[in-house]
Amino acid sequence: MTYVVTDACVRCKYMDCVEVCPVDCFYEGENMLVINPNECIDCGVCEPECPAEAILPDTESGLEKWLEVNTKFSAEWPNITVKKETPADADEYKGVENKFETLFSPNPGEGD
Repeated sequence: MTYVVTDACVRCKYMDCVEVCPVDCFYEGENMLVINPNECIDCGVCEPECPAEAILPDTESGLEKWLEVNTKFSAEWPNITVKKETPADADEYKGVENKFETLFSPNPGEGD
């Protein structure tokens, strides 16, 4: 099992999760974070830290797409281990559905 970041992170990117991760398995895109499933130790400390409830265990049904997204982009984006400032409009996008299809950017973030 691993944890994955889902659609709820797009345009929210609160980053509370990166500070609690003991193995630094988060990677930063322009407007979303992902988890490297090969580095995640399944501790689960990140899940309750996410204000957008975007982090879920991959054992929940229907998350195969998110496992693929996290695997692909964690190999392309820079590692992030320190919480940065939350985007100013994050709360406006919290709870919006289907953000991956309409708002996702494949561009990398800055990382640490």
